[in-house]
Amino acid sequence: MTELEAEQAVLDRAHLRLEAMRAAARAVSEDVLDQGAGGTHSARLERDVRVAMTVQRLAQLRGAEAGLVFGRTDHDDGEVRHVGRQSVDDEGGDPLVVDWRAPAAEPFYRATGRNPMGVVRRRHLVVQGRKVVGLDDELLGSEHDDDGLVLMGGASLLAALGRARTGRMSDIVATIQREQDEIIRAPLPGVLVVQGGPGTGKTAIALHRAAYLLYTHRFPLERAGVLLIGPNPVHLRYIEAVLPALGEDAVTLATPSTLGPAEVSGTEDADRTRLKGDPRMASVLARAVADRGRPLARAVSVLWKGQRLTLTRDASRSVVTSARRRPNLHNPRRRLVERLVLRHLTAQTGSVLDDAILEERPLVEALERMWPVLSPEELLHDLFGSAALLRRAAGDLLEAAEAKLLERPRSARVDAVRWTAADAALLDEAAGILGPPPGGRRLRRYEAWNRTWGHVLVDEAQDLSPMQVRMLARHCPGRSMTLAGDLAQASGAWGPSSWDEILVHLGLRREPRLVELTVNYRTPAEIMELAARVLAEAEPAFTPSRALRRSGDDPQFTAASRGALAASLAAVTAAEREETGEGTLAVIVPEGLLDLARAALPGAGEGTRLLDSAVALLTPTDAKGLEFDTVVVVEPAAIVAESPQGFRALYLVLSRSTRRLHVVHAEPLPPPLDPAVPGVACAGPSEPS
Repeated sequence: MTELEAEQAVLDRAHLRLEAMRAAARAVSEDVLDQGAGGTHSARLERDVRVAMTVQRLAQLRGAEAGLVFGRTDHDDGEVRHVGRQSVDDEGGDPLVVDWRAPAAEPFYRATGRNPMGVVRRRHLVVQGRKVVGLDDELLGSEHDDDGLVLMGGASLLAALGRARTGRMSDIVATIQREQDEIIRAPLPGVLVVQGGPGTGKTAIALHRAAYLLYTHRFPLERAGVLLIGPNPVHLRYIEAVLPALGEDAVTLATPSTLGPAEVSGTEDADRTRLKGDPRMASVLARAVADRGRPLARAVSVLWKGQRLTLTRDASRSVVTSARRRPNLHNPRRRLVERLVLRHLTAQTGSVLDDAILEERPLVEALERMWPVLSPEELLHDLFGSAALLRRAAGDLLEAAEAKLLERPRSARVDAVRWTAADAALLDEAAGILGPPPGGRRLRRYEAWNRTWGHVLVDEAQDLSPMQVRMLARHCPGRSMTLAGDLAQASGAWGPSSWDEILVHLGLRREPRLVELTVNYRTPAEIMELAARVLAEAEPAFTPSRALRRSGDDPQFTAASRGALAASLAAVTAAEREETGEGTLAVIVPEGLLDLARAALPGAGEGTRLLDSAVALLTPTDAKGLEFDTVVVVEPAAIVAESPQGFRALYLVLSRSTRRLHVVHAEPLPPPLDPAVPGVACAGPSEPS
């Protein structure tokens, strides 16, 4: 029997055992359901738990189908371990396949010539469907010492990198490299910051870390929850298949906008976005809430059982002053205000009054003036719609022009407001200050979106505003987080130059850990050499990641007159679509040229559709975290001019490609993209006929 046939036999046996495990799980589920819905409360609860566990187990086994076995380690004591997506035991209960997350699988990812960890040979299985089509062996030990960059499964890795993209991220479980594995298996507590340039695998590492943490810390994390934050809905759709493929469906995906209490549908300019993300806004909101507890302007009387009772201005001032001194949140203190008002009215009667008197209209209105129960939306709706309220809340915290910038026309109803992405963090901050409202629907809604998480992972964390960081801190009180990002690719309203500028807003109780990824597995060296010149212009202190491979395709440039830009874009895109074949192609344009690009490329997909389209049309903001075989960049000078971070946005855009890059422009190119620089080919200037 050949080596290939032997590995095929192992894979066949593993699939047979996997099907047996599925059948056993289904039998458990059917047995539980056959017991019916009756029985004691304890019996029903036990049944529901067993069904939920079985459903989860079946989901894990389904995720293991593709690439069930992908590796093997031969140890110096004669032991052989096969590594795969899911642990599989033979008929006697002995391990046939080791789960990639198990400690026994670590040598597959960590062993090197200098530190073989008892491994003498590491093997990668090249599998298509259920067929082993190739083997990639590495010999380890002192006689095979490492020198420089060590690639685990080099041939398999390069083959995976060379495959055409599908429009969805796939897992890298079979090709995880040592520096990536160390991050994935890092301890759970505290904050782990993963700094990595383009193509270093930050996103994949965050996803695989989520799967690893759930495997290793299943009991606390399934109960407390795991949350993964992506930069936008397109990115979430791009990565949504990775965790199910790893057998995990217990991770919640969200964006900073969807984490808040209100739906986001509005837009605003960069100056407002930056101001709303400023940490000073936390104090502005705290003042705005404090300002809503006010004494009455005039006395209020109510006729109760033949006796007129009066709540005087002085009495209301005493009530409000007492309530302000209490340490509780705003909304819960409303009950204290009601009790103090009731006590004051009771003193006028000589007998005990019940709460029913507070339902009299004059007192209802008085209580709403003195201490209103507010939702976050009501607070911000009132604040931004009133220059007077803004002046009082801003005080000496904001300049007059800044306070003016926050003003907006007051909507007729709160539910008619079109909240922006920056508003989401302010609404969440307001909720933290206001606290839960009294019972009923409003309380249930508050509890639903105010939930906390046991671990939070953030992709593209460099673009979080200080207020968004505060929001994440509230939703993760244990401060167990993984923040992945690249400071050099910061393209939002805030452009931090160090991670400390972000971490300071988390209120950490322990020192964070910072690790840096240095190898770019995705972007070819030809493109990264061009991008590196842009990075040097943007942030000279930042060092680009080191490209692992060359594609043989230099970046191309096509120049056109302003009137022919659309026609040039159409011609270049058609030619690149032909060159790309079955792979993915993206056209990235500045916001101001979207309409021109739409007219030139009528079939291009946008929004969440772009991932399924032959040609994807997107802006630099949409491109965060995505990758394509071919990228056409339109008018780089306009990209620099539009972005708050200038050349950082261009650096992000240029590094989205895994194979080919083509720049189309009518405006003069930014200096770092001068095609006269050696190593950059130029297809123009040209104009289509």
